[in-house]
Amino acid sequence: MKTIRSPRQMQSLALAWRRAGKTVGLVPTMGALHEGHLSLVRRARAENEIVVVSIFVNPAQFGPKEDYLRYPRPFAKDKRLCERAGVNVVFSPSPSAMYAEGHDTWVTVEKLSRPLCGAFRPGHFRGVATVVAKLFNLVQPARAYFGMKDFQQMCIIERMAEDLHMPVKIVRCPILRDPGGLALSSRNAYLAPQERQAARNISLALRAAEEVIKSHARVPSAKVTAAAWSILRKIPGMRLDYLSVADPATLEPLALVRGRALVAAALWIGNTRLIDNRLVRN
Repeated sequence: MKTIRSPRQMQSLALAWRRAGKTVGLVPTMGALHEGHLSLVRRARAENEIVVVSIFVNPAQFGPKEDYLRYPRPFAKDKRLCERAGVNVVFSPSPSAMYAEGHDTWVTVEKLSRPLCGAFRPGHFRGVATVVAKLFNLVQPARAYFGMKDFQQMCIIERMAEDLHMPVKIVRCPILRDPGGLALSSRNAYLAPQERQAARNISLALRAAEEVIKSHARVPSAKVTAAAWSILRKIPGMRLDYLSVADPATLEPLALVRGRALVAAALWIGNTRLIDNRLVRN
């Protein structure tokens, strides 16, 4: 397994793979890898000749009061996990390599970036779209793998790739959860044991919302969110950013659920912001 730091070197190798007719699968990450990431790697390994995992804590997607400086960076452990999973290249550039002095070009997916997390993290998805566009240019993947826990991010990347005619297939991968139902996330490492136990109520709340939707052909979204809120409100000290029933295509809120819906939540437990969702059909 190679570790590459230079964007120019990464792109040169990727272009050589393309000339040789090799299919490349990319798993973009910010490191602090867990079983959710590794499930994406295994999928990429099964579907491509070459697998690249990018490990880059992207400063452009963090707000001024967010956790960029304390975000976990266990790079040596991440490399070992990648090697065991059969990764060919770990691409881990520096911020100065990805955003050289004078950098002034940004990618914005306008409508999909506004609701849900976009309303609470201004500029976040501009940073996400820009760095993923860079990674697509540098790695030249045939397929890129994204987990559905970050559903809004995944939709934004799909829209960007389609609108800009990027020759890459975005592969949706299911959410992985711990035995108590908590969606796997690098930020779970911030949770104290009692906070982690409380956080498992998030998946219970979303499951309650799902049951309401599935038991009605048509149901007001207010009834769905009420079912979820009855559980979320029991989490000690919880601060809610949003609890939404949205159209999975536009991410805009639904007044009435008829067919597919995304039930999504973002909330704080202590100093940790957690997101989760369920894609539901009634």
